[in-house]
Amino acid sequence: MINLFINIGYVFLLINLILFIKGFSIRGKAFRVFTSYLLFVFVIQITSGVFFYFAINNLFLSHFYFVGQFVFLSFFYLTIIKNSFQKRVIERGLVFGLCLLGIQYGYNPSVFFRFNLFEIFVTSFLLIIFATFHLYNLLGKNKEFYYVNLGILIYLSGSTVLFLVGNLMTSLSPKLNKIPWILNAVLYIVYQIFILVEWNKSFSKKEINTAL
Repeated sequence: MINLFINIGYVFLLINLILFIKGFSIRGKAFRVFTSYLLFVFVIQITSGVFFYFAINNLFLSHFYFVGQFVFLSFFYLTIIKNSFQKRVIERGLVFGLCLLGIQYGYNPSVFFRFNLFEIFVTSFLLIIFATFHLYNLLGKNKEFYYVNLGILIYLSGSTVLFLVGNLMTSLSPKLNKIPWILNAVLYIVYQIFILVEWNKSFSKKEINTAL
């Protein structure tokens, strides 16, 4: 069942990537940064799938995924948030998060070959703060990337809890141990659906008008 949900998530990711790439050259900086993020995630997912197919350990790719996601989405929020204080928090949060992870990997390089809960917590927690900034800024204003932002908040909040709980459940039965991973796959589908809704609400009509 988990493979089914994962594959559904991949399909939605591919659809979103294709739709966003169509408007890459005619949209603003935030749109282009987010499209680049989708492309990055797609490449990581495809590479991970190829490694899995050939029975090659792909766990190390998770580090590229979480750190890359952190960097891309930090720059995404830097482009759409105008408040100078919030921008400084994001800039310093980005540097602080990367420095923390750099220190961890420098002190204990072996963590590169393991599932790194500290990495997940640091990157996700900071992104949740950035997303909360944007959600607050949207109150009573133009809903720029509103659905994308909601998707990020829901997905990162839920997946972080599931990863932490999943780590505690590793000593339980295999069936129970799969539950957090299944729920995380479902959350990822929800996230991709929010991105699709964003494109439909904010960009699809503009695409049609441009074509006309």
